[in-house]
Order: sequence, then structure tokens, then C-alpha cells
Amino acid sequence: MDSTMAGEEAKAPRGIRPYVQIARIDHWFKNAFMLLGVLVALFVEPSLFRWSSLPAIALAFLATCTTASSNYVINEVLDAGSDRKHPTKRFRPAAAEAVRRRYALAEWLLLGILGISLGWLVNPYFALALLALWVMGVVYNVPPVRTKEVPYLDVLSESLNNPIRLVLGWFALIQDRFPPVSLIAAYWMVGAFFMAMKRFAEYREIGDATVAGRYRRSFKYYDADRLLISLFFYAIAGALFSGVFIVRYHVELILAIPFVAGFFAYYMKLGLQERSPVQNPERLYRERGFLLYAVLTLVVGSLLMFTSIPALYDMLNIELVKTPPLWTLESP
Repeated sequence: MDSTMAGEEAKAPRGIRPYVQIARIDHWFKNAFMLLGVLVALFVEPSLFRWSSLPAIALAFLATCTTASSNYVINEVLDAGSDRKHPTKRFRPAAAEAVRRRYALAEWLLLGILGISLGWLVNPYFALALLALWVMGVVYNVPPVRTKEVPYLDVLSESLNNPIRLVLGWFALIQDRFPPVSLIAAYWMVGAFFMAMKRFAEYREIGDATVAGRYRRSFKYYDADRLLISLFFYAIAGALFSGVFIVRYHVELILAIPFVAGFFAYYMKLGLQERSPVQNPERLYRERGFLLYAVLTLVVGSLLMFTSIPALYDMLNIELVKTPPLWTLESP
């Protein structure tokens, strides 16, 4: 063991609290992004709308949260050095040397194994999707790949967890086919918008390009203009893919567009604030106005998903395309 690790071992306390903290249970709310996958599955198979589906959904959520915590642990362990150069993240347990590295790595593996094992109890396809979520955590955090250091790829690789969560929500109920590809792509771009907004807020908060580059290598390339341009790209791409899904599968959702556009505008407004709350999405619940608007948007979208308005199809001269699924999975 080298002197640095020996010093870390000597300083680190033996309490369990820091190990609970690095699992970031307060971030589990992000797995609510599975909900869209569940809603689309219920839209495709209305017969699944029954109380007996709840245990599978609950187990799926727990398995996803456990796997996500594994990713949070490895993120915090491997980011400890750079976090010490950040004005607020330097207080995280790993950065503050409040955990022992070898114990944290063991926690990472155990949480990953537990999460995927729980996922197997849901069904094999769900477990494979969970494995993909865990692998993306490795790709994003672990050298030599460590995509979080590469401009644009950092956003795209991290936000790929969004469509994976959608697939997880879908596979919790449906095993024999994939959800619509247009929706998967749209969800990916939406996640990229959120992540790029977080990067923009972080960059502005640090306020010094040299300091920002020391904290995160991708900030040596990024600047405010490049991040804003990328935000525009992700928002437009997400909107176009969403439009493909709406026109092809359920035109009634077009009525939710003003609410969804308002949600993005509201989020961007928060992202442009000084000390923006989007740097820490787990604390957005404190933004009561934003939270209420997000709930309203979700309710409107959910109601429209299960509402039929035939007049819209005549008004817009649209006929739904009835085609077989792109991929069919054989049940094991």
C-alpha cells in the first residue's frame, strides 16, 4: 500500500454513516424516470392495469435504486481527488477522506450484485437492462474509458441512463418486446438536456475557466457558449423524436406540448440562476413552484396517454400506422 492510501486508511473513521451517504439514497428519486416506461407499458397492454402488477413494479424500483447506488459509490470514490477542488463537493465523504477506499469498493460491488440479483427476480430481461445501467456507471467513471472526462460524451453517456430507466419500467411489466425507439431516443435527449444544464450551472458557479478545468477535464474545452449551443441541440432533438412518437402512436399527447415546453423553460430558468439548484437535482423539491408545475405536467401527460379524442385525427389528417414491433424477444 502506498503512502497516500496508508494516510487515507489512517484518517478514515470506522462509522457506517459515510458509507450510507456515498450510496446517495437521496438521489433515488431520479429512478422515477422509470415511470414513463411503466405508463407506456400500461398504454400498450391495458390488461396490466391491475393491483397484481404493483409488487413487480415495487421490486423493480428497489432493484434499480440499489444498482444506481452502486454507481453513485464508484462515482464518489473515483471523483474524490477532483471533488477536493470544488467549492462544495470537497465536503463529500470520499473527498473528505471519511471512508476507506477498499471498503467503498467492496460496497460498490456488493450493491451492484444485490441490485442485479433483485432484478433477476423481476425477470431476466429486466436484469439485463439493470446490468446495462451498472455497466454505464463503469464506462462513465472508471479509467481508462471514463467518459465523464470527454466533452459532449460526458453528457451523452451519463444521460443514456434515462432511456435505460425507461426500458426498466417497461420490462417490469412487458418482456416480449422493446418500447418504441422514437420514445427511447427522445428520453435520451431529454436526459442530455438536463445534464448539460447541470454542466452549464456548474461552470458558471465556479466562475474561473482555469479552476473549472482542474476540477473537471471536460471544462478545459467547454465554455458557456458551447454548453448553451449543446442545450439547444438536445432540446430540439428531444422535441423532434417526441413528435415522431406522438404522431405515430397517440396524437392526443400533442395537447401536452405546451405543458412540456413550459417545463423545459422553467428548468432552464432555474439553470440560469446564480447558485442554480439544478447543480443538485436531488434538492429541486425545495423549488415548490417548479415541483408543482412538474406534477401538473405529469398528470396532464398521464391523463392524455389514456384518453381518446378521435376528432384530433380528423382535424390533423393523421392515421396511426399499425405495424408489428421492430424487435420481438422470445420468453426464456
